[in-house]
Amino acid sequence: MRMAERAQREPRMRGPRMRDGMPLVAIAAAAWGLDGVLRKPLATQLDAATVVLWEHLIVVLAVSAAIPSAARAFLRCTRSEQIAIALIGIGASALATALFTGAFAAAATSGDFVSPLVLQKLQPLFAVTLAVVLLGERVRPAFAAYAAPALIGAWLLAFPRPFDVTVAQVKVAVLATAAAALWAAGTVLGRRVSIAVSPGELTVLRYCWGLPAAFVITLQQHASMQPGAGNLLGLLLLALIPGLAALRLYYVGLRSTAASRATFAELAFPATAALIGVLFLGTRLSPSQWIGLLVVVAAVSALSARERRPHPLVAAAVEPSEPVALAVN
Repeated sequence: MRMAERAQREPRMRGPRMRDGMPLVAIAAAAWGLDGVLRKPLATQLDAATVVLWEHLIVVLAVSAAIPSAARAFLRCTRSEQIAIALIGIGASALATALFTGAFAAAATSGDFVSPLVLQKLQPLFAVTLAVVLLGERVRPAFAAYAAPALIGAWLLAFPRPFDVTVAQVKVAVLATAAAALWAAGTVLGRRVSIAVSPGELTVLRYCWGLPAAFVITLQQHASMQPGAGNLLGLLLLALIPGLAALRLYYVGLRSTAASRATFAELAFPATAALIGVLFLGTRLSPSQWIGLLVVVAAVSALSARERRPHPLVAAAVEPSEPVALAVN
């Protein structure tokens, strides 16, 4: 079987090497924090689907020379690995980005561009849940003591008046939270296929699968295919800096970092993004939103610190030093 052959070929990753990948994941996630500065003007001038389509098109053109080798790597994968890669491109890349851009566009009515960003701090909760389901990791009951405050804080953050919620505010929260869930799924699936393809190949395959999905989303929403010449520079910067460059670095780090650990390093994204939102995007938060922000940051950061202790709340079914992959061929 191909999985048995790959297990024999792959070197075992020791504990110290596993920890080395987390700084790279954190640096990449911090680079994603620049996303808001570039996405805000585009989200208010273009349909969300148009932005996502051109993000993927620009990256696919930029990496076109690497597509043949990535395609060969994809064909060498097992069927389950191929499905996981396709889901990363369709869900975590195209659909999640469209939802996130839609949240930004909806937030324009209130001027609150921080909530969609900081709600991404819920990613660890989704990622841990998916790691339990897909990777067989075990969660101790004490995990709820961290998860519950994070969810309460997310509610306070999402709505300036948490007990007087409008339909528009619900739309922003639902879109941003759905994007967080899909990106969390991408983290778990990316870790699963990291021994099958290189970081560069996975980056290329992610965008290649995401491009047709983005095209379908654009057609389904009857969005324009033409962004206008005035938006091309912004799209180019968005696609290549917090897009291609950061994602490439992210997959290098993810290859040597367990999914449940990587998702905590990704918290650099909403933290940086929220700071940029307040300082540069003109966002003003209500007192309850500031409380929610502090609660979310404190709860998830405490969970991250707790996971670094000898007996973490999330226990892997296999040692992190073992390559993780799907068992079916």
